[in-house]
Amino acid sequence: MNNFFRMGKNELLEQKEALNLKYKEFQKLGLKLNMSRGVPSTEQINLSAKMLDCINSKSDCTDENGKDCRNYGGAYGIPEARRLLAQMMNVNEENVIAGGNSSLQMMFDAVSMFMTHGASGCPPWIKQGKIKFLCPAPGYDRHFKISEYFGMELITVNMTENGPDMDMVENLVNSDPSVKGIWCVPKYSNPQGIVYSDETVKRLASLQPRAKDFRIFWDNAYSVHDLSATPIEILNIMDECVKIHNENLPIMFCSLSKITLAGAAIAGMACSGDNLRDFKLRYSIQSVGPDKVNQLRHVRFLNDIEGIRNHMKKHRKILEPKFSLVINKLKENFSDNPVIKWQNPKGGYFVSVDLLDGCAKRTVELCKNAGVILTDAGATYPYGVDPKDSNIRIAPSFPDLKELSLAMDIFCVSVKLSCLEKLL
Repeated sequence: MNNFFRMGKNELLEQKEALNLKYKEFQKLGLKLNMSRGVPSTEQINLSAKMLDCINSKSDCTDENGKDCRNYGGAYGIPEARRLLAQMMNVNEENVIAGGNSSLQMMFDAVSMFMTHGASGCPPWIKQGKIKFLCPAPGYDRHFKISEYFGMELITVNMTENGPDMDMVENLVNSDPSVKGIWCVPKYSNPQGIVYSDETVKRLASLQPRAKDFRIFWDNAYSVHDLSATPIEILNIMDECVKIHNENLPIMFCSLSKITLAGAAIAGMACSGDNLRDFKLRYSIQSVGPDKVNQLRHVRFLNDIEGIRNHMKKHRKILEPKFSLVINKLKENFSDNPVIKWQNPKGGYFVSVDLLDGCAKRTVELCKNAGVILTDAGATYPYGVDPKDSNIRIAPSFPDLKELSLAMDIFCVSVKLSCLEKLL
């Protein structure tokens, strides 16, 4: 019997003493393992090693239109790269801009453009007073940091098992003209692995914003990152918006960073024709073109969406055992101890856990002191403040199975110690 809530004080003290001894043994190991980000392992990156040989100094470096990818030009990316990214996002290639290695940079640029130049005939956001951005939480800390960087007010929207709390979203967006956007990771959300339901996607597409320049920032970062042989499908936000003439609402993003080379991939953005005109002007001014050689390399290596899916099956063989290990360790340690709850994601890069209120920071601290670095407690909430101090994001991808097993043992002991301290 491991249920702390059914133990008397003396039993809790005995548990704490035994766990402290185990924790000190872990400290003696001198482990140094950083699991703070969802970083692909070297084994995963090596899956794309042959991509580096797709082009060499003697290869044909021209795109399908005969343009030399080694030279200037092509601000919106080569046509075959735009087509590949369009297949990932399930949109028309003419609505896509193929960029450099970072979708996050494209998101930053998009927000920056609205801040300085505005859209839909509205003044720049920076001239409209206080700007608010909706942040479904737990969520992706780097999204929140972009909004915070530009001085916006971050509004926390609770996540449900179907996506953001749409009653709250509709109430705010449809009534408050200072609400200008919402961050969305619609498939295998960071960190909970939640997939937006059909109803959620339709309600987002059907928003009637009080602000004409409101936008949905649709970061579908894990669209092909399945952990099972039966991928979960999600409605296409652009298709739903087009049906009701709301096509200007979504700005869609995707990336190959966790597919090929994390630091040398390609990213894409897709949006309506009206939005695209504004973005194309910006891109034509800020750059003489992305790394088109790298775009060509990716197209020749992956070919098309089927090539991407086949490549991701190789990733799944590496990742699935790691996620299974994490879930099994949690079950072994806490199946009858309700001090912790966790998500069992079907894809993505994280496992989200919720502890007793007030225990997340202490657990992260204990892990750190035993050599395991986790994402800072609170990072999954706006301004880095989890009001309950309960959520922790586990990133299983980088360590090997042996390291991960040890790290999870340390994590589970740390959770128990922090919760015992709280209860005592």
